[in-house]
Amino acid sequence: MIKIVGLGPGAKEALTIGTLDILKKSKNVYLRTRKHPTVEYIESIGIEFETYDNKYEECSSFDEVYACIAKDLVEKSLNIKEDIVYAVPGHPLVAEKSVVMLNELCKKKDIKTEIVPAVSFIDALMESLEIDPIEGFKILDAFDIKNQILDKRVGIVITQVYNKLIASEVKLRLLEYYKDDTEIYFVRAAGVKNLESIRKIKLYELDWQEDIDYLTSIYIKRDVNSSKDFYDLLEIMDVLRGEDGCPWDKEQTHESLKNCLIEECYETIEAIEEKDDDMLVEELGDVLLQVVFHSKLGEEEGFFNISDVINAICSKMIKRHPHIFGDVKVKGTEDVLTNWENIKKEEQGLKSCTDSLKHIPKQLPALMRAKKVQSKAAKVGFDFENVGPAMDKVLEEFNEVKNVYKSKNKGRIEEELGDLLFSCVNVARFLDIDPENALNYTIYKFISRFEYIEQTAVKKGLKLENMTLEQMDALWNEAKLLKK
Repeated sequence: MIKIVGLGPGAKEALTIGTLDILKKSKNVYLRTRKHPTVEYIESIGIEFETYDNKYEECSSFDEVYACIAKDLVEKSLNIKEDIVYAVPGHPLVAEKSVVMLNELCKKKDIKTEIVPAVSFIDALMESLEIDPIEGFKILDAFDIKNQILDKRVGIVITQVYNKLIASEVKLRLLEYYKDDTEIYFVRAAGVKNLESIRKIKLYELDWQEDIDYLTSIYIKRDVNSSKDFYDLLEIMDVLRGEDGCPWDKEQTHESLKNCLIEECYETIEAIEEKDDDMLVEELGDVLLQVVFHSKLGEEEGFFNISDVINAICSKMIKRHPHIFGDVKVKGTEDVLTNWENIKKEEQGLKSCTDSLKHIPKQLPALMRAKKVQSKAAKVGFDFENVGPAMDKVLEEFNEVKNVYKSKNKGRIEEELGDLLFSCVNVARFLDIDPENALNYTIYKFISRFEYIEQTAVKKGLKLENMTLEQMDALWNEAKLLKK
């Protein structure tokens, strides 16, 4: 059997009678590390032991250290044929990964283990800071801080802040969620007389502390008024749709919000094109609001909620990236896109190329939809060989428009104009030009030149409505020369 005991937070007074009794009676005592205040006392009362401090030098990561310790303890247990004792700082089951690994390995090897309760550093920390865990408490490992979800609604303890490098990594992660001047508690050697140091510091000062070592932890108090997060947005939406909420928000439906979603997306695109980060932050927030709003409506109707939306997109992204989350091999972007399309067809039950064409959203801007239709048709070989015939097709369609534009057959004129626009999109596709962007550029250019005409007219004391087309054309040509 392997008896796993805890040495408490560091004060000899925190050692339990049970732990001391086991240590005194055992011939085979192994400590994870000598670097713990209690070890000096254990040594002074004649308890002999070996430590695994050498593993920290031999291994390249803490996980490797713990795995080596677990493996060695299991081998010793099998060879010695006697009970052995493994002692760790604090409580064996609180922030002690080596014990987790040891327990898992012992189960596989059918070796019995016994956990002996101990006072943990968390007990000492709660006592020193006078924390009541009933208000909410979360313990995080500094070595895994990048993978942890932070939550201002509970107090957070971060353990194993061993040195300034780790403290710096912890600070950077916390700054993603908390304000840089958030007050935090720097805690060293909690519960150990003559060693304990607890002080308030600003978050940005964390890695400036000179006494950071293996006894260091960080505590951040619960603060619901800290920076807003996703759950605040959900709560705000609950209030707006609630009984005493906003009259306008309470009236909205999926149908009434359709245009809002489109407008917010276009405003986001504008922010991207303007390269305005502040504007982009605001507009992305507006898009996110639309997602949350529709999810709230779905929740009220009993069909879905925000969790369903998040679960759906997570599942989709995992399924459509088998080269990341599965064992599929890809050579580059082209393979990724091919896999994406094949998986999408399977998900949506698209059995033919025509099915794929029909599945392109009808609500897309016509130029964008035309390009997508052409691209999908081209993938099965229905396409011109190069841009030359595509340009000839534009001329052909232009002449057909000329042949019908004087007629009174509006339907035919509309049809031929549509053919001409569709052909222009085809040319743009061959030239790798986004037709939507191209047309928008021309619109911006038109507005800019028109602005020149109007401003110049004002300077000359003229009104546009009183000018001749020839006068405006002259200014237009001036604008063209100036804007080149």
